Amino acid sequence: MQLAFDAADRLVELVQARRGAVRADEAARVLFALERAPADLARSLLADVVAGDARLAWSGERVALAGEAASSTLLEEAELVVLDLETTGLSAARDRICEIGAVRVAALEIVDTFETLVDPGVPVPPAVAALTGIRPAELRRAPRAEIAVRRLLAFAGEAPLAAHNARFDVSFLDREVERLTGRRIAAPVVDTVWLARRLLVGRSERFSLAWLAHFFGTRTEPCHRALPDALATAEILIALLGLAQERGARTLADVLELSAPRARRLHAKRSLVAGAPPSPGVYLFRDRHGTVLYVGKARDLRARLRAYFAGARQRPAVEAALGALAHVEWRELGSELEAALEELRLLRELRPPANVRGTAPERAVYLERSAGRWRVTSRPGPLGPLRSRRRATLAVRALDGLDTDDPADALDPLRARLRRLACDLRFEDAARLRDRIAALEEALERIAELERLRASRLCLVAPARRPGFRRAFFVAGGRVVAARTLAPGRAGALEARAGLAAAASAELSYAPEHADELVVVAGFVRRPGPELRVVGLDQEEILAA
Repeated sequence: MQLAFDAADRLVELVQARRGAVRADEAARVLFALERAPADLARSLLADVVAGDARLAWSGERVALAGEAASSTLLEEAELVVLDLETTGLSAARDRICEIGAVRVAALEIVDTFETLVDPGVPVPPAVAALTGIRPAELRRAPRAEIAVRRLLAFAGEAPLAAHNARFDVSFLDREVERLTGRRIAAPVVDTVWLARRLLVGRSERFSLAWLAHFFGTRTEPCHRALPDALATAEILIALLGLAQERGARTLADVLELSAPRARRLHAKRSLVAGAPPSPGVYLFRDRHGTVLYVGKARDLRARLRAYFAGARQRPAVEAALGALAHVEWRELGSELEAALEELRLLRELRPPANVRGTAPERAVYLERSAGRWRVTSRPGPLGPLRSRRRATLAVRALDGLDTDDPADALDPLRARLRRLACDLRFEDAARLRDRIAALEEALERIAELERLRASRLCLVAPARRPGFRRAFFVAGGRVVAARTLAPGRAGALEARAGLAAAASAELSYAPEHADELVVVAGFVRRPGPELRVVGLDQEEILAA
């Protein structure tokens, strides 16, 4: 059984990656590692996989995703079947259906209805009988669930479904359909609860069926009976479809996107990352206009990109990017180190709005002593770059009035002043000075770290994208001065010498972009992965690595 599920998942991913139906022979070659697969053999091999998964369907001799054609229908031409069930309880695993109501909506009008009681085969709890008014004697004369569900399926045909809190109704219907056919409901489902949540933001905080019926003034009042509740839901749906059109929705697919819960909306976008490789690289989230919203790097592109659609909450900016996401671009690279450096470059060039990391070099600040006073400046120097102008300004205020050329020498006098203020009970002055000392300590820690990194002279050797080759990153002069691809043999030695020559002639840099590179490299030097070698600037060591 697990093998069947795996094959179905892989087949769904293949169809999503191809952006459409896939020939049976091609699908069979991919799934079953066949060199060639005649059409008849391919169809027979895939028959059980397609028949056993409601996400898949045959489209002639091709395998497609179920419901694709219906989802592309224009709203003014769409046909939906609105469903409501009354049940003996709240658990689809334990309880049973006791009434079915359905309403056909076509071209934004109610055109037909379906209603039947259902013999659940179990006693109806008194609370349910009191709520619905359904008497046990009526149910004993009603058709069994298998007959009632077959009639409902015949009424619905291939139309997409709609329901209020659809997860509840569809779970009961799924259970009965699975008993009958061994499959689950394949039709797309519009949930009027989630559609109302999206379209009535700021206009309503309540989304129950009774409240929405009152809000829209439906002719039918919900009363915990299947057909009246389905009719009220249908009227609400028609009103919501009109609001969706005002929001720019044109097709049923647009409405399905609006009505999907967050997890389902994300899951529906998994096709955007179908085919992502399990290798290091960078990725770019783009909207429908091609604008880059977010840039990231990964050691395993496939795992990282899939994680965005697994349901876990992201930062608000990333959530917004996922909501507007229309295309994912990825670029494979040889190592995580190369991906991290490429990510830095892209952040500087593209400045995507959803990334937290500061990417504007012009915002970097430094400490500088001029004319006997300390000040914050944008001119690069050894005392920076610092991440926050506000924190740098606090550090400079701590140094006001102190005659020192090294800000580190000011810490002891400042701490002594803080103790005096506390002893004199000048707590407000003490609090201000405490914050300034903390900002100065933070700045000095950053400056000391960068000073150590600028003194580094080393080479990091990592795998290259091309098998058998290596990428060497030469660090000197406070930056990554060169990145060379080392081929096996003599050509590799020539590239290594070129990198060493660049390192030997490198002048010390205090530029903010180079400081960012040093910080990234330092993280890999502290915790090098198994594929990474850190060596000195020596040709023999580099080639041996």
